[in-house]
Order: sequence, then structure tokens, then C-alpha cells
Amino acid sequence: MQDKDKVWIFDTTLRDGEQALKASLTEDDKIQLAHTISRLNVDVMEVGFPVSSPADFRSVQRIATEVKGPIICGLARSVAKDIEACGEALRTAQQSRIHTFIATSPLHLEHKLRMSLDDATAMAVKSIKLARNYTDDVEFSCEDAGRTPHWDLCKIVEQAINAGASTINLPDTVGFVTPDEYAAMIHHLMNNVPNIDKARLSVHCHNDLGLAVANSVAAVQAGARQIECTINGIGERAGNCSLEEVAMIMKMRKDHLNVRTDIKSEEIYRASRQVAKICNMPVQPNKAIVGENAFAHSSGIHQDGVLKAQNTYEIMSPESVGVPNNQLNMTSRSGRHVIEHRLEELGYQKADYDMDSLYESFLALADQKGTVYDYDLEAMIYFNQINDKDEKYQLEFVNSASNSQSVASSTIGMLIDGEAKQEAATGNGPVEASFAAIERLTGMSVEMIEYNLEATGQGASSLGQVNIIAKYDGRPYHGAGIAADVVEASVRAMIRVYNLIYRAQKVSDLKQQRKAG
Repeated sequence: MQDKDKVWIFDTTLRDGEQALKASLTEDDKIQLAHTISRLNVDVMEVGFPVSSPADFRSVQRIATEVKGPIICGLARSVAKDIEACGEALRTAQQSRIHTFIATSPLHLEHKLRMSLDDATAMAVKSIKLARNYTDDVEFSCEDAGRTPHWDLCKIVEQAINAGASTINLPDTVGFVTPDEYAAMIHHLMNNVPNIDKARLSVHCHNDLGLAVANSVAAVQAGARQIECTINGIGERAGNCSLEEVAMIMKMRKDHLNVRTDIKSEEIYRASRQVAKICNMPVQPNKAIVGENAFAHSSGIHQDGVLKAQNTYEIMSPESVGVPNNQLNMTSRSGRHVIEHRLEELGYQKADYDMDSLYESFLALADQKGTVYDYDLEAMIYFNQINDKDEKYQLEFVNSASNSQSVASSTIGMLIDGEAKQEAATGNGPVEASFAAIERLTGMSVEMIEYNLEATGQGASSLGQVNIIAKYDGRPYHGAGIAADVVEASVRAMIRVYNLIYRAQKVSDLKQQRKAG
């Protein structure tokens, strides 16, 4: 095989990854994701199981026709109808691969297939030869290779290569083996299969014990040169090996591993977000590489270190995976250096504020609300401290009504600059109706970005806490409200947003006055 230093990336997000979803993706969703994945410059894209349904056949066929760049691959069991469906679906592809498989472990052979290893080998050989009628690029997988005796693997792999398979995949189908066991399996095949040099060894690891990435890297170190993986690690049960993790491991530890991939890492974050959105599978905040917290720093010591030299606490830059920049969360753990840095980015000089009094106000606010935002800092510069009693908008009452038979309504009473006013509105629910009434009272419309409700305390007496992130004039604002009634908590959170918007406008006016003066 050519280019011994290159590790091929085989993406199976649209095949194995989709099997983890509660609802199948639409044909258009798959096309959109296929174009996104191709931008990563993956080598092979496994896009479906054509024989499984007419919809899957059409999706594979469309992707084969419309998506250029990667080798487009379809999955098939070692039976003729599967191979034929794959061949037909992939007929228009610029480059195609048929991926056929059969179980090889004693457990699967006895209980699932009810056949001998010799019978399974014969089926595999027949299927590979049939697949070669459609394409020169045929991959064969020994399902449950991780629990298959090594000499059994040697026997079937040798015959699969002789039949025409140019890629041999050795899956840890149930995520059972450990990295040293996986490496030993690869070593055994490389040393005992006489024609192994005529095929590329591939690995497909599941994450049932959290070892999918570690096993894949161990296999590469042992000589495997293809990793089968998915974006965000989605897939059956606990998921698959994560594409973004192995790609960045190869990039960041090239000095140690002496291998590379052709992945365009700057496309990783975009692809991750698109997969999460279309598949309705949010990325956990602490997920390596693409999680919300992957480049966020809250500790004052860490923040200070990153500001002085980024690689003190970041081994890769956010930009290298397509994240715009790192995030220094301003919390009670943040030091003065971080506050100065953020204010400098906002255009303030040290002469514009007194750091001692500002930092004292900052700590008090951070203890109260957790995270301090840019508009909070600016408000503290101009107003010294935040006092809700002095806010422009103050809630007097909420009166909402809803039932399953009619449209919900809400009446909101507010003090606006000390003057009592009220408005009523309707909506799909009491919260939406209340927000519409607030919009009428303030004369401003905001774009809802995020609405989160959670209970504080336990039992029926617990309070509802609502957190809202809304955008106005291109800028996000965060409001929180707490009350025994969910509607009231929502209203308080939204009024908080409007007060922050008003304060930001006032700060802007004062800044303009300062410049003019």
C-alpha cells in the first residue's frame, strides 16, 4: 500500500451514526450533512445501507451523484441482494466502495448466524468477488473481530484479500477490548497473514467502555492505516470513535505517532455543530475538541496564563478546529488581569475606571449571578453598582390564563420610569402571551436565543428558575428570574433582559457624550 505515513479517515456518521438517532434523517438532511462532511476532506464517506429501505437507497444514490471528493461507500451484508443494491446505488459515484461484512466471533457464529467459520468464510469470499463486479474498491469487515480468536481472523482475512478485498476492517463491535489487546491483534495479523501487504488494515471501535479513541490510536501505532469514526462520536449504544478527536490527536502528536491525516481541521467545529443540530444530539459541554467548554477558562490562574502565553493551558488553538476564539468566563474566580484585558478589548483605558472599586463590585455581582457579561462591566463603570430598585422597568403583576380549549392570554402590569402601565396579549401559551405583552409595553422586540427552565429545591414547594438569552441589535443579553410560578419567573427574566438593553443603550449614549466632550 502507498503512503505508509497516512491514516485514512473513514466517516460513517450517515450510516453507523444515524443508527443512534430516535428518528431517521430526511433525504435532504443527509445530502446537507454529506456536503458538510466532504468539506472535512475525509477519505471515505459511508453514507448508508442501500438494501435496508427504498429511502436509504435513494439517499445513497443522490449522495453518490451530487457529492464529489471522498470515496462514497455503501454497506452490505455478505449476501447477493445487498451487494447488488450497493452496486446500483453507487453507480454514478465519482469514486465508490462497497463495504461488506460477516460475523467471525464464535459467539456470533453460534448464536446469530448458526454456521461455522468455514461457512462464513465462503460467504465472504463469494460476496467480495460479486462486489468486484461493481468496483475495484471493496472493503471486508470481520464483525466482532475483537472477540474472534486471532488465528481464525488470519484464516478469513487471507482468503478475503485473495478474493479481492483491498481494505480489511477489524471492528471492536461491542467496545470490549483494551488498547493493548487491540494492538496485539493488529500485530498478529501483520505477522501471520502472508498477503497482508496487499490490503489496508482498518479499525472500527465502539465506545461502550470509553476506549474507542484509545483503541483506534493503539491500532494505528500497531500498523493500521484506516480509522472508521463519526462526527461527535455518535453511533450505536455509547457511540463510535470520535472523528474530531483522532484527527486532532494525529495532528497535535505527529511528533510521537509519526502519522498524519488529510483532515481540514478548520472545518471540524462547523461540522460538529451541523451534525448536532440536524441529528438533534447536543454536544456535551465538556466534550473534547468541540464541547462548549473545550476552550473556556474560568480559573483566574488559567486565565492569566492564557493571556500571557496561550499554550500554557491550551495545547491547540481554537482557530485550528474552527472555533472563533477561546472564552474567558468572567466569574468570581477571575482575577483583575482578566477584567483589565476584557475592558481593553471593549475599548476602555485604565484611566476610565478605578480598578479597586470596580473589582469589588465585580466580585459582588459575580457571587450573585455566576457569570458577568460585557454589558455588566460597562454598567459598573458608569453606574458603579447594579440596583434593581432603580431599574427602568419593574414588574407589578402578572395575570395569565390558559387551557386546552382556547388561546392563552396574559396581562402584565409594570412601572416604567415610575409610571404604572399595563398591557394584555395572547399567544400559544401563557409565557409567549406574557412576552408579547412586555414587548408592547417596552416598544422593543427581541430575538429569543435560549430559554431554560429548571426547579430549585425539592418537591411541590420548589421554585422555578428561568434563564433567558435574547438578542437585541445583534447583541446577546442574559436574564434570570425565579418565582413559585413559572410564568412569573419567565416574566422576571425577560424584564431583566429589557433592563439590560436599556442600560446598554444608556452606556452607549454616555460613551458618545464622553467622546464629544
